[in-house]
Amino acid sequence: MRELLTAWAVDDDVRDNAVVVTSELVTNALTHAAGDRIVCRLRLLADRIRVEVEDQARGPGLPMLRRPGPDDQNGRGLLLVDTLSSDWAVTRPPGRPGRVVWAELVTTPHGTAPGPRLRPQGYPPSGSA
Repeated sequence: MRELLTAWAVDDDVRDNAVVVTSELVTNALTHAAGDRIVCRLRLLADRIRVEVEDQARGPGLPMLRRPGPDDQNGRGLLLVDTLSSDWAVTRPPGRPGRVVWAELVTTPHGTAPGPRLRPQGYPPSGSA
């Protein structure tokens, strides 16, 4: 995926965020869908990237944004997706059982950008640009 986004000349920050978003969506599908098939699609649109992860939706309930407590071990995946994406949602694929969780990331330099890029804690140091 990183190579494809590089070939599409996607900005480094957007590319890194798209990799994190995709990882979270695929991880959620593997963890919660209880199916034997997951499909991941990546589309470059005029001003954004769209990531779609389709599963068979055999698990309980639909994906929902949660606000985990500081000691919770799980529940941060969609929080990351929400922070790094300009939009995301859950839809049903036409004509078959399952669900598609999709997220979009703006690629235009002056578009509505998501929150700050994820960095390891303490990097860069506060106050540096």
